[in-house]
Amino acid sequence: MLPLDQMSRKDISRIKMIVFDVDGVLVPRGTKIKQVGHTTTLQTKVISKKQIEQIKALNKKGFLINISSGRGLYMLQEMFREILPFVSLTYECGSATWYRGKIYQHINSFERLRKVFPKLQRVADKNKNVKGFEPKEFIITVHCKRKLKEIEKTVKKEKGLTTHWNGEAYDVLITKDQTKALGLKQAMKIFKLRKENVMAIGDNYNDHELLGASGIPISADKSRVKGKFYVSLRGKFLPADKLMQRILELK
Repeated sequence: MLPLDQMSRKDISRIKMIVFDVDGVLVPRGTKIKQVGHTTTLQTKVISKKQIEQIKALNKKGFLINISSGRGLYMLQEMFREILPFVSLTYECGSATWYRGKIYQHINSFERLRKVFPKLQRVADKNKNVKGFEPKEFIITVHCKRKLKEIEKTVKKEKGLTTHWNGEAYDVLITKDQTKALGLKQAMKIFKLRKENVMAIGDNYNDHELLGASGIPISADKSRVKGKFYVSLRGKFLPADKLMQRILELK
């Protein structure tokens, strides 16, 4: 991997779309969630004014901006409301893409997940380390204080399902089919792009497939995921800030 400052104009000459992971890239890592009975409280993060201006500047230069996240659509719309005219949102680990009010569904997971959900609820009711379920449509996300073998065992018994632990929560998904790579490949079809036209940046284990499906993968945490270039975690700026600034310098 090369440091970001070695990225050249030639490297980005064919790039038409930049894909950003959210947590740890556009906003700090971590989700504050509290669930009591049927009441769920979530903290909504928003991107900084500087990032808003950077995304608008990239859009003005002709780049498509895609935000790819495990989060649900409603929360992403709240987080990025000021820049919705300039971005597309691929949400719940590649399950669907929102673009200018239109939703493109990439996978139907209803039948595969509906039976395991009550089983996970029973595990949650008995374990104080479960913080709550984040509202989702296509995947199940269980926030926990630490890894829980009970959740992993429950999902493992269900044929064709898997868990991804991101350090604060489990995502329960369809094995192999439900990934951020699926979302990226479908987004490329929507915008009629090829792999070499896409740059993607991510920082966590569940971003591995996303980066692998892009032409120029950027690691925002080289201890967790690999890329052609990496962004240093040192300093006060988030990885997305540094990447956008570098592209704007080169373009």
